[in-house]
Amino acid sequence: MDIYFDINYGKVYEKVENGVCDEFEYNCSLGTVRNIFIKREIPVKIDNKNYYDLVTPYGYGGPIITKCLEEHKDELIEKYEQSFKEYCKKNNIISEFVRFHPLVQNANDFKNCYDISHIRNTVGTNLKDYDDPFQSEFSKSCRKNVRKTLKEGVSYKVTENPKDVNSFMRIYYSTMDRNNASDYYYFDENYFRQCLDLLGENIIIVEAIYQEQTIAMGFYFAYGKNIHIHLSGTLSDFLFLSPAYILRYAITLWGKEKGYELIHHGGGRSNSIDDSLYLFKKQFGKNTEFSFFVGKKILNEKIYNKLTRTLEIDENTEYFPAYRSKMLAVRRCT
Repeated sequence: MDIYFDINYGKVYEKVENGVCDEFEYNCSLGTVRNIFIKREIPVKIDNKNYYDLVTPYGYGGPIITKCLEEHKDELIEKYEQSFKEYCKKNNIISEFVRFHPLVQNANDFKNCYDISHIRNTVGTNLKDYDDPFQSEFSKSCRKNVRKTLKEGVSYKVTENPKDVNSFMRIYYSTMDRNNASDYYYFDENYFRQCLDLLGENIIIVEAIYQEQTIAMGFYFAYGKNIHIHLSGTLSDFLFLSPAYILRYAITLWGKEKGYELIHHGGGRSNSIDDSLYLFKKQFGKNTEFSFFVGKKILNEKIYNKLTRTLEIDENTEYFPAYRSKMLAVRRCT
C-alpha cells in the first residue's frame, strides 16, 4: 500500500530508532492486520529482567487492516488487540508509541486501542485530480519563485533508482552542519547504503543545476501511487537562488507525467500552525492536507510505573514513554 508498511523500510531504520525491526501479523477468518515496528530494549532492568518497548519506524505506520469486510472490521480489531496484547506480554513489551499514517488514516480504525492525539497536519500535492498541479496546488508566490529561479538559469534532473548517492550525501551533510541538526536527523553513510540495497527501486534523486553545477538535491521515495519527500539539501553559496523550489517543481512535473497520484511533503517541526517548515511546504499544496495522529499505549502498567518512579520522572511530563525522557545514564533497579 505504501512504503511505510514495507518491512524493508523498517529495517533501514533499526539503527536510527536503536532497536530491531519486527512485524506482528494477525490472521483469522475475519481478515488480516499487520503491524511493523521497532522493538527497543529498555536500558534499565527491573528485578534483573530485560523489558522492551515498541515505536513506529521513522515517519509513519502503525497497525493496518490489509483484508477485511467492512461489517467485520470492529470484531477483527478486537481479536487483533487481544492477540497483540498476549504477544507483548510474552515478549516483555511494556509500551507502544505509534505514528499513524496520515494518508491511510489508520488511526480511525484503531482509535479504541490507543490513547490517540492529533499532533499536526501534513501537506500534499494532489497530482491525480488536477491537470496542472503547478497552477492549481502551488501558491501564487511559490509559482513566482519557481519562474524567477528558472529564468535565472537553474535547471533540473530527475534520476530513478540511482546507483550511488555520494553527491547527495555531500550536499545533505553540508546542510545539516549549517543548520546544526540533531543526531536523529543526521543519517550516516550506512543508512544511505541500506536505502540503496533495500529500497533502491523506490528512490528518486532530483538535482537543481546552475552553470553546470549541482547546487541542491532531493532524496525522495516513490512507492505505489505516492511520492514521499524525504531529505534535501542546498549548497550554502547558492541559497540566494532558492533551488529548493525547483526540486519540488521538478518532482511535481515528473510525478504527474509518470502517473503518480500524490506527493506527500510531511508536516512542520512543531505543532504550531505558524511553523516555518509547515508554511514552506504549504506553498506546494494549498488545497491538500492530512491529519497526523499519534497513539500511545501502556501494556504493562506496573513495570511502566516502576521505571518512571525509579528514574524520578516528573509525572506531568508529556514525553512518551515517560521513562525514556531521562535515560542518559543506564541504571539498574531491583
